[in-house]
Amino acid sequence: MSGQEPAEVRRRAPRLAKAERRRHLLETALRIVREEGADRLTLGHLAARADVSKPVAYDHFGTRSGLLIDLYRWIDIERVTVFRERLSAGCRTLDETAAILAAAYIACAGDTSDEFHAVGAALTGSAEKAEVFQELLDQNVQMFVSVLEPHAVMTGPELERYCVGIVGAGEALAAALVRGRCSEEEAVRSFTGVIRGGLLASGR
Repeated sequence: MSGQEPAEVRRRAPRLAKAERRRHLLETALRIVREEGADRLTLGHLAARADVSKPVAYDHFGTRSGLLIDLYRWIDIERVTVFRERLSAGCRTLDETAAILAAAYIACAGDTSDEFHAVGAALTGSAEKAEVFQELLDQNVQMFVSVLEPHAVMTGPELERYCVGIVGAGEALAAALVRGRCSEEEAVRSFTGVIRGGLLASGR
């Protein structure tokens, strides 16, 4: 024996902690969807692109459906986290906060060309999609609560219920935008009014 590792072993990605490996796999999966489309996202192709063995990919996600569900959830969580951090930086008036919140939410929810919607489309017919979608809506509600809390005089439960309504309005306006019933500017303007209107009314 020459003492050298086979080329296949040498090319494998370095060993990572499980959480780091999972993030690497999800980031690679996102690149596949972005560059090649969601239809190309399989566990075997993910393993090849991430330079890991197939058992590693199967160990993390189990099935292609499991991979799509986890990627769908991860994209939204990452997006919400960045959004919350951006809005929590600095002091803003209610009008400024409502305008930024409305513009960002409508842009994300109404953009059917991004990776989140591509993965969601690939999950069509999956029994788990509705459950995960509701989970993500709940996370969006909590994001709205955290961003709007400094401007609210409501109790915590009242604000949470109000934000459930806000998110519902945002989803409906984004759907109207997608169907061509309004422009993005019109949807943002209406959503801004919904966000600020209820909070202003509650303070009277």
